[in-house]
Amino acid sequence: MKELVREASAALARLDAERLEELARCCQALNRDLRKKPDAHEGAALTAQAREAAGEFVVFTRVLEATRANLDVMMHLRAFQQEQLEYGGQARARHWARQEASDGNN
Repeated sequence: MKELVREASAALARLDAERLEELARCCQALNRDLRKKPDAHEGAALTAQAREAAGEFVVFTRVLEATRANLDVMMHLRAFQQEQLEYGGQARARHWARQEASDGNN
């Protein structure tokens, strides 16, 4: 489990979508297996693995949050660029700059 979380963090940092999808399938399989009510020995082993992986989960959470923040910035930039293209913001901004520069007060 610890290695799985470590690999997920590294794949996310590299934006390795293919590896992230593989790891997601592994987690789905693990969750499916956990629904089958593991015996006491398996349950204890999973609990120990989860405790050992706690630090890796913290790192993964931070990487995930940073990636989410970067995605938000990229989405805002894309929306801003789309708005500029749709409404001709670049041309208007240049036009205003030319008018201001030629008003005789500079």
